[in-house]
Amino acid sequence: MLIYGKPGVGKTWTALDFPNVYYIDTEGGADLEHYTEKLKNSGGVYFGIEQGSLDFGNVIGQIQALATEKHEYKTVIIDSITKIFNNEVAKEADRLGDKDAFGASKKPAVAMVRQLISWIQRLDMNVILIAHEKALWGIVNGQRAEIGVTFDCYDKLEYELHLALNIIKLPNKRNAIVKKSRLTGFNDGEAFEWSYQEFAKRYGKDILEAQATQLILATPEQITKIKYLQEIVKLPEGYAAKCLTAANAERWEDMDSDKLQKTIDYIEDKFIPKSIQETK
Repeated sequence: MLIYGKPGVGKTWTALDFPNVYYIDTEGGADLEHYTEKLKNSGGVYFGIEQGSLDFGNVIGQIQALATEKHEYKTVIIDSITKIFNNEVAKEADRLGDKDAFGASKKPAVAMVRQLISWIQRLDMNVILIAHEKALWGIVNGQRAEIGVTFDCYDKLEYELHLALNIIKLPNKRNAIVKKSRLTGFNDGEAFEWSYQEFAKRYGKDILEAQATQLILATPEQITKIKYLQEIVKLPEGYAAKCLTAANAERWEDMDSDKLQKTIDYIEDKFIPKSIQETK
């Protein structure tokens, strides 16, 4: 899910109550003792600026490792996705200089977010992306006006996720307002107490606290086989890209072993004559 709100509303503090957090701190704001103590007590670990959290590629690498290696973590938090996205935009703007036009400086950052999402969708963990809040603008009576608030990042990010929450601070509590949802128990526009206990009651504590399942990537032998088949078999146009998209992978090397094996079996069965298979 994506959560966003003003500074100090409790986004990070409550998110750290989720089970066994692998906390990726791009802001450097959660290295204070009371944050790290809370993280340690929940069975979590800290990955901060000194470890390379400001490099978007490093962050994606951490998600890949969490997906494909055995570990005890159940939740991953990126705090904030805004910081690393805007850093990438700024780096590309500096590189382009006067040639930066029509949003060109955002393209590498958007590509990074898409790559991150493709791995998140394959990751068997709770994922919380924390973003800054910014003004949402629209047209009122023919004039451009502020019509609300939204998150500060790639503007289509929430479409890729199951849930987006705006966290607000009230006199005696914090509330989460549902801004987008694909989940039962979280209805668009409703507000609920922003606490792990309330979230777990709605989502399912047993699901949130379940052990993560390791993703098994394709073997070198499978990679060799699929590339060989591409050379000798005339596949329908766009077939390979369709297989990769369905598996949320950009390359054969990033594909799940079982899914790639099904692809190999299908190609051999559908496109290679039985007589050749029997000869082999």
